[in-house]
Amino acid sequence: MPALPAPEREMSWSEPDSVAVNRELWTRSNAEYTDAHAAEAWARDELLWGVWHRPESELRVLPGDVAGLDVVELGCGTAYVSAWFARHGARVVGVDPTPAQLETARRLVRETGIQLRLVEAPAEAVPLPDESADLVVSEYGASIWADPRLWIPEAARLLRPGGLLVFLRGSTLAQVCGPDVGSVDTRLHRGYAEIGRIDWRHDDGGIEYHLPPGELIDALRRSGLEIERLLELLAPPDAEDHPYYDFVKVDWGRRWPAEELWVARKRR
Repeated sequence: MPALPAPEREMSWSEPDSVAVNRELWTRSNAEYTDAHAAEAWARDELLWGVWHRPESELRVLPGDVAGLDVVELGCGTAYVSAWFARHGARVVGVDPTPAQLETARRLVRETGIQLRLVEAPAEAVPLPDESADLVVSEYGASIWADPRLWIPEAARLLRPGGLLVFLRGSTLAQVCGPDVGSVDTRLHRGYAEIGRIDWRHDDGGIEYHLPPGELIDALRRSGLEIERLLELLAPPDAEDHPYYDFVKVDWGRRWPAEELWVARKRR
């Protein structure tokens, strides 16, 4: 099975300050939580989306058969999503700016024998060739931690005509109902103009990006992407509060969508 082309793109750009801030956050988070749980995530037979673990077999946002596809995951973290694609026969490149997360992923490559490539880079500037992917995916990776005015055009550049971009992010409602400290509640804490970039360093967090839906649609279309689906995900009846990612509690998530799953296709 041939590999994706080797990196060949010379990058010339000004790195947003959020890249360094979020790299530090995810170095810390890897030590506190993600490294210890990565093997469990790599072992899943089913691809599970988001904090509520909604199964792909239920949501069906991906092609029915991913075998033989060239897949790039932007903001792969410990690469459990990339591992699922590789286990199902795709040729996969996981891209992430955090060395600690990539080292966890490399350890699991060695332990499991699952083959995928890992590239250290921010999603805003990916050192991979144009039109080298059939599918670009991000599950709480680039979709919230990278500037969408930069990472969405990069995803479109990587995609071949007719290729799919699939990404999951927190919902717009959760962003406007999220207080400066603590979990989402039933009050409006932020206006639309305030959610494009949210700096959580006051609460030991990072810098998140969340374009309101209208602006996100414009950004996708400017990049040559046509929206095919938008799923607003509720917590299922058997969901429980996440032990680490507790920005949204399950009682709130059963009433209102805490997550958005977007599917867009590059114009032919």
